[in-house]
Amino acid sequence: MAIQKPRTLSGFMELLPGDQVLFDRMVALLRESYSLYGFTPLDTPAIESSEVLLAKGGGETEKQIYRFTKGDSDLSLRFDLTVPLAKYVALHYNELTFPFRRFQIGKVYRGERAQRGRFREFYQADIDVIGDGALDISNEAEIPSIIYRAFTSLGLERFKIRVNNRKVLNGLFAILGLGERAGDVMRTIDKLEKIGREKVLAILTDDFGVSAAAAAGLLDLLESPDPLTALEAYRAKDETFDAGLEELGTVVKYMSAFGVPADHFMVDLTIARGLDYYTGTVYETVMLDHPEIGSICSGGRYDNLAEYYTDKQLPGVGISIGLTRLFFVLQDQGLLNGDLITAPADVLVLPMTDDLSHAISLSTSLRGAGIRTQVYTEPKKFKAKMNYANKLGIPFVAFLGEDEVRAGKVTVKNMLTGEQESLDLGAAPTALAARAAALGGGAPIREPANG
Repeated sequence: MAIQKPRTLSGFMELLPGDQVLFDRMVALLRESYSLYGFTPLDTPAIESSEVLLAKGGGETEKQIYRFTKGDSDLSLRFDLTVPLAKYVALHYNELTFPFRRFQIGKVYRGERAQRGRFREFYQADIDVIGDGALDISNEAEIPSIIYRAFTSLGLERFKIRVNNRKVLNGLFAILGLGERAGDVMRTIDKLEKIGREKVLAILTDDFGVSAAAAAGLLDLLESPDPLTALEAYRAKDETFDAGLEELGTVVKYMSAFGVPADHFMVDLTIARGLDYYTGTVYETVMLDHPEIGSICSGGRYDNLAEYYTDKQLPGVGISIGLTRLFFVLQDQGLLNGDLITAPADVLVLPMTDDLSHAISLSTSLRGAGIRTQVYTEPKKFKAKMNYANKLGIPFVAFLGEDEVRAGKVTVKNMLTGEQESLDLGAAPTALAARAAALGGGAPIREPANG
């Protein structure tokens, strides 16, 4: 039989055990953060009927989707978590209580060109609040507070949540006579930070025919150090603009009440997000020391989540974190916590007698105390057994020889300090539980050196 060379498909993630522990810890901390705000967990199928998943159809989505047939079924892998949510809410409308607050962390699939930091299979971590007919503006202010708590729980501090409102932009373009070119203008101003003012001015005037005065006035406003004050000059000139400015001011006011520090958010009028999807508040979150990474969390307000599945009006607001990309970016930047305990067990029990029953009983008692425990029963030399614990980073090794069994004791070695102690077998579970807890789970992200 020919041996098949093992390989992982390009754009698909496989982690070594230590990194998988870090990744899973990141997921667990996000779950804890989302749950604190009363969000319920949700899971939806990775495979959906193509006609359901592609109800909107067209564009890059249809080109990137993994689509296949099984018998007479036309099926597709989900490409995000929002479309399945829309189907779910429409399908279970009569069984849900609104506002419906859900979080979902799961894999999605896109058949785009794989490259560093861009995957074909990747995890997204989403939260959404869905209203029935209406949804209060306070929900749009609460979302940034969840972002703030989620990232600080991971150990991140140097990040900023950038906030804007699509109604402000649409109204502003109408006031400046740019309404017909709004899409082109939005795409261009989105490049302001990357290519600079002069190149953006050139594109607006040369490519899209925007007058030099209108283009310069727009960029002056976008670059204002106090956008809310600068926007006041345009009040009462357009109804959409006025509504957006009122919403933006309310969101900023409530964000502070929700506990988001002023130095962790800003109004940024260049944030536009999806051209035809988001209708109100929009968010992007960036790492201050690594702007080259781009947005690590984005989202916003939309008027009708499930318009392709029901005639009921279901407005919502939500954000998404691309976890797989974020994890590899943090790894590239050296921000992952190398001191976090990633071992698969807290204690390795080493039987030193032919009769394994005493070691097995000890391991059962340790697990009963909530201690992750392995029993090493392979017939290897003592040095090999200790190397096993070292390679896995197991912090404690428990020895049970004939002397310990007769005395009702167990010898425990702290692999981090090299210290050894003798514990009564009956007291060992409690003592080791305290020692393991003292090591702590910690955050998967290093604490910033500059705080």
